[in-house]
Amino acid sequence: MDIEELKQKLPNITDPGLLQALLNHGKIMDLQPGKVITEPGQFVKMVPIVLEGSIKILRMDEDGKELFLYFLEPGETCAMSLTCCTASRPSEIKAVTEERTQLLAVPIEKHEEWSDQYKQWKDFVAITYQTRFHEMLVALDAVAFKRMDERLMRFIVTKMKQHKTNELHTTHQEIANELGTSREVISRLLKQLEKKKWIELGRNVIYVRDDFEELIS
Repeated sequence: MDIEELKQKLPNITDPGLLQALLNHGKIMDLQPGKVITEPGQFVKMVPIVLEGSIKILRMDEDGKELFLYFLEPGETCAMSLTCCTASRPSEIKAVTEERTQLLAVPIEKHEEWSDQYKQWKDFVAITYQTRFHEMLVALDAVAFKRMDERLMRFIVTKMKQHKTNELHTTHQEIANELGTSREVISRLLKQLEKKKWIELGRNVIYVRDDFEELIS
């Protein structure tokens, strides 16, 4: 990969010096869907910048129950990883590839060095914190104030936009894990949506109507 290719994948970074530094010190990784990048308790050794695909960020409790927080899409990195790098603390989240994903792994020691050396890196980090903080508030509001059926419908919309398809390949248990509830609750709510003819359920697949987002608005 050369500077022009990287610039296309990271349109917010235009500084030739920073782009070259990313190429010189970053490691390009091609990962299959479902690859666990980091887990709670592990020390973060790199800052992952998504070039293609997406990464799912989850919070886990002591019993291993997962709660979906947000997706990392192309051109984005994880604020939690940056925080752990800066504070030398173990990870508090789980990061899993949602689909085939290509990322640029930046060594943690370069994070602080580039914050002093490149203004665009400092700006990139600041925007990351701002964006992720907003998404964390959205996730918190959903848990605290929204009913599970509302959360499920928003989850379906997020998945549709993430994969750019109305055909969602997932299980009821996987959805339950990400929303922090039981499979039985999710199955019941999906059946209700199917009765309304808003979705159609198949084996490990959900077919969603084109106007689903309009229906739930």
